[in-house]
Amino acid sequence: MKKNNMKLQSKFVRMSVLTIAFVLMSFTASYAQDSEFSFKVSNKTDTTIIKLLVSEDGKKYGYFDIGKGIAAGKTVTMVWNKSTDDENCVQWFKAVYADKTESAPVKFDFCEDELELEFTE
Repeated sequence: MKKNNMKLQSKFVRMSVLTIAFVLMSFTASYAQDSEFSFKVSNKTDTTIIKLLVSEDGKKYGYFDIGKGIAAGKTVTMVWNKSTDDENCVQWFKAVYADKTESAPVKFDFCEDELELEFTE
């Protein structure tokens, strides 16, 4: 009887440890998703966007790596790099198109929930 009782206790302990690990992983994944600042970019033009430029002061611009670009008519979700976590929520933003023209700079509040930037020119 003691052997069966020991096996039952051992299974219970393993199941408890697995359950606790699963719960902790769920909280960690949830926290990671919540701590990322993301936004959507919609390209409502007829030209591919090849670069997205961003600036705190409207003078010195950095850029987002958007790979091969954002095709005309497409919407993508972008995530801020963690290195920008100490920057202001309000930023200047503009697009560079395949024909090398740039959109006019526009100021956005990136702390806004479900922010979507639309480029139409």
